[in-house]
Amino acid sequence: MILFARQLWVPFRSPEPGRFSMLKAFAIQLYSRVSYLRYRMNSTCIFCKIASGEIPAEIVYKDELVTAFRDIHPVAPTHVLIVPNKHIQSVSQAEAEDEQTLGRLFTTARKVAELDGIVDAGYRTIVNSGAHGGQTVFHLHMHVIGGQRMKYPMG
Repeated sequence: MILFARQLWVPFRSPEPGRFSMLKAFAIQLYSRVSYLRYRMNSTCIFCKIASGEIPAEIVYKDELVTAFRDIHPVAPTHVLIVPNKHIQSVSQAEAEDEQTLGRLFTTARKVAELDGIVDAGYRTIVNSGAHGGQTVFHLHMHVIGGQRMKYPMG
């Protein structure tokens, strides 16, 4: 376990990081790895269940390719997740036949921003891919975050 933790810690060392930022990065990385292992052991995907209607969620938009719903732990007044209805694990697993769905993620982001009235002020779209990218649910998804000034730096 110690070796496993050291392997996670090393990628987040930087020349002058604060102690808190290193711990936060380590915690995010550890949570992401645990989530991925849990996903691999249990083939049921929470986002697949939300898209199919098995699990209730506050659906903002839905069509034949994507489903958009409010995040249960919002980081801003608008925080919506857009997921493909078809299970795609991450950007790394997207194939050429998924291009229409991937494009629909972006046009749906615009629709969500219009519905929430944040188009003119601006908003952020985020897609995390893989454990090092901070992906914690291994079903491709896009965050649409807005309604307030965004904080920097992102990385």
